[in-house]
Amino acid sequence: MVNHIVMWNFNPELTEEERQEAGRKIRRMLLHVADEAKGVFSLQVYTNELASSNRDIALVSRFETLDDLAAYQVHPEHVKAASYIKTVACDRTCFDYVDSEE
Repeated sequence: MVNHIVMWNFNPELTEEERQEAGRKIRRMLLHVADEAKGVFSLQVYTNELASSNRDIALVSRFETLDDLAAYQVHPEHVKAASYIKTVACDRTCFDYVDSEE
């Protein structure tokens, strides 16, 4: 399995209401991508609810193969979601890895 974890912080000028709406919209858009793109094994989107976190929103997803991850990244619905995220997020952190225990 290929794991793809991405985290963002919202732009600091967003109000709390705008941050909540952006989080809901990002979640809807990325879950839609998971429904549309082939090879998505699992995909979850989490918003920060704990003071110990230093990111506002996270995507945790798994793919059968590296080719599936690559196809997901260029899927038109993913490109659309990424374009929106860039309008509300000020940074992006990504960590991809292959499970070596499976």
